[in-house]
Amino acid sequence: MYTGILHTHKLVVVLFLLIYLVKTFLLLSGKKEALQGFTKKVKVPEMIISFLFLGTGLFMIFQIPEIRTLLIIKVILVFASIPLAIIGFKKMNKGLAALSFLLLVGAYGLAEINKRRIEKKPISGEIVSDANAEGYDAVVHGKALFMANCVACHGENGDLQNVGAKNLQEAQSSEAEVSEIIMNGKNAMPPYKKILSEDEVQALVKYVFSLRK
Repeated sequence: MYTGILHTHKLVVVLFLLIYLVKTFLLLSGKKEALQGFTKKVKVPEMIISFLFLGTGLFMIFQIPEIRTLLIIKVILVFASIPLAIIGFKKMNKGLAALSFLLLVGAYGLAEINKRRIEKKPISGEIVSDANAEGYDAVVHGKALFMANCVACHGENGDLQNVGAKNLQEAQSSEAEVSEIIMNGKNAMPPYKKILSEDEVQALVKYVFSLRK
């Protein structure tokens, strides 16, 4: 369900931005008659898209296990842009309309930054994390990494399925596919290739496979 809503949100965001891009361009170009005609034609679709934009966005926010500062700023920008857009286009105020569009673009940019901005959470110093060290256990190391970084969405047993996460107990992906997802991300899952070493990724893969029933 979450994945479907995520893709719906992405689609309506693009459509929402395109509509406001055209309206802003027409207003800034001084083509008031064309703007009025375009606004009339897209009135109903715009209402539907706006509703889906806000509805899917709010749904996903309430599913997120950790609310970050950038996400809060994004939400503020979106809600600030709405009244500015209404007033700007109603009064044909180029400054307010342009500002509203820039806020929307800024909110979209912050959403992308927030999605990619992740940090590796530390694990216990008692865990042997050097793959070349004596007594190293990849599954134990992977479990420590999993509990620190993955449990919020996957759950301790891998079956929480929060924010669209797969049930790791029932997954059928190969080791190569799991490694690819960890490194490059998928849907709501961010990429970890820049913050996890190759040994850490492989340790996570080993632990994920140990969860399967």
